[in-house]
Amino acid sequence: MSNPSRRALLVTHCGQLLTFRGPRRPRTGAEMGDVGLLRNAALVIRNETVVRVGSGARARDWPEARHAPLLDACGKVVLPGFVDSHTHALFAGTRLDEYEARIRGATYARIARAGGGIQASAKQVRRLSQSALAGHLDHVIRRFLEYGTTTAEVKSGYGLEFGQELKMLKAIRAARRRASFDLIPTLLAHAIPARFRAARSQYVRRLIRWFIPAVARAGLAEFFDVFCDTGYFTVAETKTVLEAAARAGFKLKIHAEQMARTGAARVAAQLGAVSMDHLEHLTESDIRALRTVQEARGSRTIATLLPGSVLHLGGGVYPPARALIHAGIPVALATNFNPGSSPTLNMQVILSLACSHMRMSPAEALTASTINGAYAVGRGSLVGSLEVGKQADLVIMDVRDYREIPYFFGMNHCATVIKKGRVVYRKG
Repeated sequence: MSNPSRRALLVTHCGQLLTFRGPRRPRTGAEMGDVGLLRNAALVIRNETVVRVGSGARARDWPEARHAPLLDACGKVVLPGFVDSHTHALFAGTRLDEYEARIRGATYARIARAGGGIQASAKQVRRLSQSALAGHLDHVIRRFLEYGTTTAEVKSGYGLEFGQELKMLKAIRAARRRASFDLIPTLLAHAIPARFRAARSQYVRRLIRWFIPAVARAGLAEFFDVFCDTGYFTVAETKTVLEAAARAGFKLKIHAEQMARTGAARVAAQLGAVSMDHLEHLTESDIRALRTVQEARGSRTIATLLPGSVLHLGGGVYPPARALIHAGIPVALATNFNPGSSPTLNMQVILSLACSHMRMSPAEALTASTINGAYAVGRGSLVGSLEVGKQADLVIMDVRDYREIPYFFGMNHCATVIKKGRVVYRKG
């Protein structure tokens, strides 16, 4: 019989412990400013689960801590692992030429029309085997952990052709099975393949009648997402494929209002999507309509904001985070890690952008990147907060005040990462 103490851990001397305790739903409005802060605190982990949280003064006397090994946080900040709820982390190469072209003045749309963008990434994916793609994702997972991310969504979408999309989803499944990491797979309708540009309705029919049901039967994805924007899927096409995905059992997401205002966010709310992502061109009237729809449905479609893309593309138009929070719409933050518009997996940088460019408070940004991010991938009851009964995913940051995480921007403050009760990363 194994020793129970080997599956236990007492984390003590937490200078600031951010619990994010609260209602069992995404946080909205003023709730986003409450990090559930405990000072000089401790917590006990047993069998991958948090079993006690409280003052650290007499933590060694807690019955749950008896015989448990000790991890001393040394007065540092302890918080839940980040939940990166929107990534394209499975890709096969960089797009450095496009990066330089944008610096010289080329637009994202112009590059795409010339065969770059998503089509360029699709060519790179075609060259790699399923096992090579899975190996790439293994490496990415290790880097996620180094920066404090313990759960992440990852999309297909760089396959475009159905066979290539299946290859990507199977690579995600292979990496997911062998990782000490929670990886949530999403099937993404990203763009119409070049050979179907003159017959896009044929491609959409194949997507609805064959591919979506086939992926659902194989259990290769949990979410279905559509890139609805100028030059990609239209609003009508988006609504049609999302309805088909819902019938097949997928939870829904939408890339909405990134490069132009299309009305996709309203479709997301009307269909009860889990999240609507990007939202750079969302208007005040859109926000009022979203609030009305959500109040009528009694649901909360999460606004997942991706400021890394705005920075990297140099667009300058950031999503209206303050207006969304004021309207009572839950906000999440994610990296949108991808080779074209946001080549970073560092959630700490995203926090800095959210605070400096979208006027979110550090507390709101951390709520958006932990508990609200967890709800944006259907994991709010499992991760995203440090509460009794939840999975023991936590990060020790080498700072004394949580506000230092976004304040000292561009730095990696992550010192130690615990995933499912085990230490999986230590700096140095």
